[in-house]
Amino acid sequence: GMGGAMDLVAGVKRVVVVMEHTEKSGGPKLLKACTLPLTGQHVVDLVITDLGVFDVARGKRPLTLLETAPGVTLDEIRAKTEAEVATA
Repeated sequence: GMGGAMDLVAGVKRVVVVMEHTEKSGGPKLLKACTLPLTGQHVVDLVITDLGVFDVARGKRPLTLLETAPGVTLDEIRAKTEAEVATA
């Protein structure tokens, strides 16, 4: 029901998001600003995609790239990511 997802992200110490890096059309999913309704603000700690692992630092910018998937380059990640990305 309504509020269930909010309870999940508000009641834990660490939130990890696992997702595909791009939309089916090839557009980025890691954006500068969210365009959809939010479940919680500044609660995500880590994002794992098919291209890499990113430290989110709970809403601080930029995202920090911790690791890339085999065969993926930094240039490819930056091309497929709207949000600013720094390297660890």
